[in-house]
Amino acid sequence: MSVPDVRPSRQGPLFVTFVPTFLQPGFRPSGDAVARVLRRAAYMVSGVIVVILGVLIAPLPGPGGIPVIALGLVLILRSSFWAKRQFIRAQYARPRFVYPFRRLLRRKPEIAPVFWQQALRAEKLFLKSAHRRLARVRRSSRRFWRRNFQR
Repeated sequence: MSVPDVRPSRQGPLFVTFVPTFLQPGFRPSGDAVARVLRRAAYMVSGVIVVILGVLIAPLPGPGGIPVIALGLVLILRSSFWAKRQFIRAQYARPRFVYPFRRLLRRKPEIAPVFWQQALRAEKLFLKSAHRRLARVRRSSRRFWRRNFQR
């Protein structure tokens, strides 16, 4: 909380400014506040490192870099207010693109369903309907499961 600081000015006899709490004499941050700042900084640094690692392994064969970059961006998003504002803007602009990331940001993220959904979307985007295999594999595995393990 800020405390008004009263100082004389050239414009009049008194003018009031507000001094932030952490600049006031005798201010000592609580242990929780310091831990919160350190945790946010650790998330930010680890997120940047993971994004750089993802960019480095992106040229290798396979989709290895994309999930790693997404994980790094999630870590950055958890620690940066600026990144959260950009994420909300992107959410309004392209909600279908942002939805999987929102699911990964939950307290208990549903990792396997998100990756399955993205695999189905990628298959639909790149393959004709006659060559799509993932949906058929899912249906046949459900039938097998119901037949053998349920009453």
